[in-house]
Amino acid sequence: MNHLKHNPSRRLWARHIATTLALCTLCFVTAAHAQTSPIKLMVGFPPGGGTDAIARTLADKLKDVLGTPVLVENKAGAGGQIAAQALKSAAPDGATLFLSHDHTVSILPLVVKNPGFDPARDFVAVGGFATFVNALALSGGTPAKTVAEYVAWVRNNGAGKGTVGVPAPASVPEFLVKMIGQKYSLDLQSAPYRGSAPMMGDMLGNQIAAGTGSIPDFIENHKAGKIRVVAVMGSARQAILPDVPTFTELGLTGFDDLPYYGIFAPAGTPQATVDRLSAALAKVIALPEVRDRLTAMGLTVGYMTPQQLTSREQAYSQTWARIIKASGFVPQ
Repeated sequence: MNHLKHNPSRRLWARHIATTLALCTLCFVTAAHAQTSPIKLMVGFPPGGGTDAIARTLADKLKDVLGTPVLVENKAGAGGQIAAQALKSAAPDGATLFLSHDHTVSILPLVVKNPGFDPARDFVAVGGFATFVNALALSGGTPAKTVAEYVAWVRNNGAGKGTVGVPAPASVPEFLVKMIGQKYSLDLQSAPYRGSAPMMGDMLGNQIAAGTGSIPDFIENHKAGKIRVVAVMGSARQAILPDVPTFTELGLTGFDDLPYYGIFAPAGTPQATVDRLSAALAKVIALPEVRDRLTAMGLTVGYMTPQQLTSREQAYSQTWARIIKASGFVPQ
């Protein structure tokens, strides 16, 4: 005899159990889907450059720590402005992140009238993972081996005029070009590129005699002898380039506040999600193979909490606001 058929209370209880099991199955499937849905890690520069290589190094290990695919997406253009605007528009669910250095987050809002984003309002810091220095490098076809020789070469071969590549317009490397020109009474013009990769292509092809950019942009070709880094920013020489003097040693001061790398999420991302992502970043950069890889690129690796990254970004912006204003640059 079927007891459920003749007992209404038992029939209701059976239906309740069946409904609960169905809901639990749905929750399990949904949770599993959420855990395996890819995270998009945006980079504001083309493939092949230093920032792209850094992002791919981190993404490869973040997927293991998070248990979620982490895919690098290059949204190149306007010095990272396109990627920053895309982050602002993204859903605040932790599925879209932005790996950036100082230029996009700290400098662009100072040099562009309407960048289309406000870091303080539209972004939330996930965590920082490194600082680095910018540098002056000479192409292989340039006979100079030092800054002094480069200055003499420009005076003798260009009547004091020269062109220096920069990875983005109105960037720290471009302001560095202006200050080098002022220091040595040279008429140096910046040649802006859409990222370091195309600039490096022209340097390797001897289309331009010199370029400014970050150590990660230059280090591999410097090691290979294809270009020569002749001076670095910062108050101390870099361990990876012990024989290369600082601009401070050469009498060009004002570049002691080092630029940074960090990861950002859209404003409104739940704190628990930010904390989970930040903890994963901390674990990844503590891995010896990751630390060694980033160090070999010319980075000084060190974890910054979301609060520390926010504070560093604000301080860096204030420093460069003063430098940019003193240079006479007018936001475009």
